Amino acid sequence: MSKSPGHQKWPDHQVSERHLKEKVTVKIDDEVLANSDDVVCVEEDGNPLRYYFPRSDVRMELLQPSSTTTECPFKGVARYFSVSVNGQLLKDAAWSYEEPYDEHPDLKGRVAFWEEKAPALSMTVDA
Repeated sequence: MSKSPGHQKWPDHQVSERHLKEKVTVKIDDEVLANSDDVVCVEEDGNPLRYYFPRSDVRMELLQPSSTTTECPFKGVARYFSVSVNGQLLKDAAWSYEEPYDEHPDLKGRVAFWEEKAPALSMTVDA
């Protein structure tokens, strides 16, 4: 894509990524949305940890593309999905960076879930 304007403007702002060795599972009630041992964990100043799953390990049939997009000056443009499970629709509860900035290529096409926006959502990291 291109260089991140955020990293250029605020060089002290930290956004770090690491591949986890543990399996991470996302559920709503007993319904599994994602389950993977190929997860990228993102730590960013001032934000909670975020876990990015490969689409192959996400039940994409439960995600409906939304018209919502946001732009992070560090990672790029995020495209959102609403999650439909057990008759409930959680609007914009997941997102993906289709073309992240050059500094974050490992996020490309992966899906993250917004726990704060979806209280019914639970995430577990197996040790």
